[in-house]
Amino acid sequence: MDNTDQADYWSGQAGDLWVQQQALLDAQMLPVLNGVLARANLTPGLSVLDVGCGTGDSTLAAAQAVGPTGRVIGADISPAMLALAKSRAQGMDQVTFDCADMATHHFEGAGFDRVISRFGVMFFADSVAAFTNIAAAMKPGAQMVFASWGRIEMNPWFTLPANVVKAEIGAAPKADPDAPGPFAFRDIAKVKGILRDAGLANVQGTAVDMRFTLPGGAPQIAKLSTFVGPAGRALAHFNCDESERQSLLPKLTQAFAAFPDEAVPAEINFFTATR
Repeated sequence: MDNTDQADYWSGQAGDLWVQQQALLDAQMLPVLNGVLARANLTPGLSVLDVGCGTGDSTLAAAQAVGPTGRVIGADISPAMLALAKSRAQGMDQVTFDCADMATHHFEGAGFDRVISRFGVMFFADSVAAFTNIAAAMKPGAQMVFASWGRIEMNPWFTLPANVVKAEIGAAPKADPDAPGPFAFRDIAKVKGILRDAGLANVQGTAVDMRFTLPGGAPQIAKLSTFVGPAGRALAHFNCDESERQSLLPKLTQAFAAFPDEAVPAEINFFTATR
């Protein structure tokens, strides 16, 4: 199986939207990135592969940790997101980027000490093939650490906007949660099996409860949700204009404001493995 569909998706409007909303998305997902970095134990001089690096926040954080004597390669399938990542990494000589399909890409001079990913591994068409290829680029004993979304019902960042849009505009076509996408790695036991089938060892997975906030509180979270995620996809599916998007904001804001401190709960799966 190839990743042509995902390449097309992230090379089009989806990638452009993530570029446009980069600052807010990075701020919202900071707890997840911190969780990955804490488990990866990056130290100066290490060589790191950042899988699904997107607009580069995780790559830049890794580069800061390994310093000028280390190196970090950020890999992603979206040219638009990589273009922004490259611009953000100017002046950091230890950072390079590759536009790559993880199932087939050959990393020159491989031998990574760490592989990290913040929400970048759930989109593989053939997960075993992708992780097998990634493992081949790791040094013996090297560690992999990544985060994925947990159970659907435990992540209202997705379910809440989907329900509001369904009530106000209509139901967009349902997506298969087991297909490449945000929730493909929600089942910890299944993912651990994938990693073992790829030849990785010491495989561990755990679900962690987190909360997502933004400086602007519920109104800012609501606005972001109309660009990315289920609400954004539904608005695009129904060809909604700006006035229709704006009309959703009060209901979305009210729904997100119901959470204590206007912080959205989330369940995040963290996985570790070694070659």
